[in-house]
Amino acid sequence: MNFLKHLLFSSSYLLLTIPFLTTSEPDFLHQWCYNERGNYTSNSIYKTNLDTLLSALESDSESKTGFYNLSVGQAPDRVEAKALCRGDVGFEDCRSCIRNSTSKVLEICPNQKDALGIYDFCNIRYSNGVIYGVEERDPTFFIAGLINASDVGVFTRAQQILLNRLRGITAAGDSNRKFATGNESAGFERVFGLMQCSPELSGQQCDECLAESIKGIGDCCSGKLSGSVIKPSCEVRSDNKLFYQITPLTPSPPADTLPTLSKKGKKSNKTQTFIIITIPTISLVILVVCIFIFVKVRKKPRRKHESVNEMETEESLQLDFETVRVATNNFSLENKLGQGGFGAVYKGTLSNGQEIAVKRLSKDSGQGDLEFKNEVILVAKLQHRNLVRLLGFCLQGSERLLIYEFVPNTSLDHFIFDPTKREYLDWNKLYKIICGIARGLLYLHEDSRLRIIHRDLKASNILLDADMDPKIADFGMARLFVMDQTQGNTNRIVGTYGYMAPEYAMHGQFSVKSDVFSFGVLILEILSGQRSSSSRNGENMEDLWSFAWRNWREGTSVNLINPSLRDSSSGEMMRCIHIGLLCVQDNVLNRPTMASIVLMLNSFSLTLPMPSQPANSMNTGFPFLLGSNSEVRESQSPKDVSLKILSENETSIIGVDPR
Repeated sequence: MNFLKHLLFSSSYLLLTIPFLTTSEPDFLHQWCYNERGNYTSNSIYKTNLDTLLSALESDSESKTGFYNLSVGQAPDRVEAKALCRGDVGFEDCRSCIRNSTSKVLEICPNQKDALGIYDFCNIRYSNGVIYGVEERDPTFFIAGLINASDVGVFTRAQQILLNRLRGITAAGDSNRKFATGNESAGFERVFGLMQCSPELSGQQCDECLAESIKGIGDCCSGKLSGSVIKPSCEVRSDNKLFYQITPLTPSPPADTLPTLSKKGKKSNKTQTFIIITIPTISLVILVVCIFIFVKVRKKPRRKHESVNEMETEESLQLDFETVRVATNNFSLENKLGQGGFGAVYKGTLSNGQEIAVKRLSKDSGQGDLEFKNEVILVAKLQHRNLVRLLGFCLQGSERLLIYEFVPNTSLDHFIFDPTKREYLDWNKLYKIICGIARGLLYLHEDSRLRIIHRDLKASNILLDADMDPKIADFGMARLFVMDQTQGNTNRIVGTYGYMAPEYAMHGQFSVKSDVFSFGVLILEILSGQRSSSSRNGENMEDLWSFAWRNWREGTSVNLINPSLRDSSSGEMMRCIHIGLLCVQDNVLNRPTMASIVLMLNSFSLTLPMPSQPANSMNTGFPFLLGSNSEVRESQSPKDVSLKILSENETSIIGVDPR
């Protein structure tokens, strides 16, 4: 019955909201007066310049993109303004909205030098400072719907898929337009989305603003059928109803091409008659079809085919213990590749000649067979060229084995930290490795069907295949996130000091930005050939990122680069140092996303933002002297950690510690 009520409400709402664009709006949806910028008086030069600018903005009819930017006067009385229409709004409605904005903004902020006004179809911003090309994320305005989705999980997953897809399209727009709309199926419902950035922003600025706004949708509107997050530089809107126009913004035709009044009136009447007849008919048909589908679905056995598929997947992945024992020569020492925090790794060869790596998990994991199987099946579905592939598993008694593809060239740390072996990797190969790791992390964070935080990204967990392409390994410490989850907390700190983000090491807070921090450390290690805790400043111990920051500030970043690489492409290496420093910034929000990092690595025309100072291990309480080989396998709280010291040549291959 609730399902039918929801359908009737949706159909009624569709009929009521067809003419949803209007030519004027009496009041701003949101407004903000920046009092810290100061005030002006009614007879001041600033007031004169402001009136001139708003008048020019109101009368300007040249823009065909819906974006207007003007400035008047000289400092300290210079005024700069931006106005932006929503990308789906028609030309005349856009102009009308901006005309209304220029008069209304003076009413809400009568003497402030800096103001922001937001309508549904446009926004206006003026200031005595520079605002063109500046990404502004505050203030942030949230609009949350009142109605929950009928299936919150399905709706939320569809919403996140849609928003992440639109985010990439929007950020890839040009300097005239950064705007995208789209929709995604969500079971019986459908989710529609709209995104827009101020078009003069760079792709990276737009991407980061949208990423934070998408997070805001999850924070304010989780499970709601509608929600919006609006910032001065970008906006994200989501609804289960079509709320935007399909046609893009286009200018009105010249006056001499308009139809006569009588013809226009007849055409309008015909259109109205068509809408009045057609829309109710379509709505009724949709309602009947939905009811029919709903009744049929209720009669069917519930997701029987999914259970069958899962059983088939489990059977195809599960190997016989005897097969694995023979393949590894009874787990002989000659076949042992290394020992990680969660068990030993052995090389094996199956009867068909396929080489495998077998992780023999410790017997004290304390996990049930069903949990272990479920998590293995999930991880086996991760397919990316820069991830080590899980081939299967084995369960027998207390034995838990994980079978992976064998990667012949061991791990990255065996090359970059070895004075002899590092000669095998020139800068071109190292740069390819950096880019490959970034793509693998991006897949884990955003592009896979799961959202995964690795939590132990380090050089020893990057394996190199026969072509020296990188493959991220060891998911033994990874955590699964639901698609709309962006941060988690834990009382169980696991990972490796020297790569661990400060907010995680000290407070147990982890997110995709924790992996970004580790990736930044890894970049600096690759460039320098030094472990993250091996740098020195005279007699004082200094972590690698602090060493890199100090030299970057002093203009001596070349000191960080391994001497064997200094004759290579210094421009690329300096850019990588810059990216590495952006990743290890102390403030989590300042760190870029992996999507932004991949863009930075592949687009050299993209201007990088200035990094802020990274965390200092000595000031944050990191157990710095233990170095990057100090692995935390388990701890009761962030402040009470038990450490397992690994040997220098210890190899951490791959494993899953299902939770």
